[in-house]
Amino acid sequence: MPPARAGLTPGQISAIDAAHLWHPYSTIGREAVPPVVAVAARGAWLTLIRDGAPIQALDAMSSWWTAIHGHGHPDLDAALASQLATMNHVMFGGLTHEPAARLAQLLVDITPAGLETVFFSDSGSVSVEVAVKMALQYWRSLARPGKHRLMTWRGGYHGDTFTPMSVCDPDGGMHSLWTDILARQVFAPQVPRDYDAAYSAAFEAQLARHADELAAVVVEPVVQGAGGMRFHDPRYLRDLRDACDRHDVLLIFDEIATGFGRTGELFAADHAGVRPDIMCVGKALTGGYLSLAATLCTARIAHTISSGEAGALMHGPTFMANPLACAVSVASVELLLGQDWRSRVAGIGAGLADGLEAARALPGVIDVRVCGAIGVIECARPVDLAVATPAALDRGVWLRPFRNLVYAMPPYVCSTDEIAQITSAMVEVARRV
Repeated sequence: MPPARAGLTPGQISAIDAAHLWHPYSTIGREAVPPVVAVAARGAWLTLIRDGAPIQALDAMSSWWTAIHGHGHPDLDAALASQLATMNHVMFGGLTHEPAARLAQLLVDITPAGLETVFFSDSGSVSVEVAVKMALQYWRSLARPGKHRLMTWRGGYHGDTFTPMSVCDPDGGMHSLWTDILARQVFAPQVPRDYDAAYSAAFEAQLARHADELAAVVVEPVVQGAGGMRFHDPRYLRDLRDACDRHDVLLIFDEIATGFGRTGELFAADHAGVRPDIMCVGKALTGGYLSLAATLCTARIAHTISSGEAGALMHGPTFMANPLACAVSVASVELLLGQDWRSRVAGIGAGLADGLEAARALPGVIDVRVCGAIGVIECARPVDLAVATPAALDRGVWLRPFRNLVYAMPPYVCSTDEIAQITSAMVEVARRV
């Protein structure tokens, strides 16, 4: 047997990282806060290296909204190990397998009725690419290629590949650098938090003016995530559904961040009792273990595409329906459904609301809001990570604020005391803005 490979020290990890690794949304060689070395994760807790020594910190971000059951859950570990012992990966072209079949059936069963076909991909952004490709190919199959544009409301975020970037906020979003070379889409004003029938009427009027060229409306239902952590009344979703039906435009819901209980319903669409034509899910799908996403659509869309000029949906990721990712996703969804997740999420929401109340009195805070297991402090000025990161770690919490937002989306396994610890850290970070 080959000799065991010696592990790297935290110092060596940091040195290699600084020399060679590019992190999300980062600047090589000029990071205000060097990445913190993580060495373990269990339950809601991360083991991080700080000043050369290990510390424990609550993962208030669920590792970018994925680890809803925490880290290292025995059920998910067992599902992954069992699948690994059988089959790690096979191509999905011309082959199929049990984990993919089970996951597809599970998703069809729990998403809004009528979403009957499932396309697996590697990431949330790619699932949005696939959703848009479905919409475009649907209209081409009906000999209406002029319906090729998308409409959305401002303030959204749908991913970092080019088609999703084109429906992110064109001015205030993180992709404004690319506005001049992205596809030109149709943008409505920012959706208000509270219900306003006049807004819906104006949205529909704008949609009607462009209906002949619109393939689909694409939105994040109830919660706009990385575009600004904004919430809106679910009644807007019903109005969208009605408007799209009246003007012959498809409706796509991006539930990558909101799916699997995060907003207090299993899917954000459930708040309104609305079924989109196409739906994207990801992030929490695998419980934070592996990268996997899915795009679901109605049978009408699937059959129309399949009978069109191409005769097939022209997309096929190499790692599509990876058996390991599918198996752990089945375990994650079954674990969620097998417990009282609704009470857990409601309890977390109550704890966030209670703990964040103190932030309202801070001079630099302009809003505090909670939806399901999402808590947000909106500040008047940008949050300085060089100040925020150590302030949160001093309180045993890992936060990752962005722009002027201090927010948390904790694992559902967090206790009342752990949520209180998270909110205490959030308030302290906001105090220092």
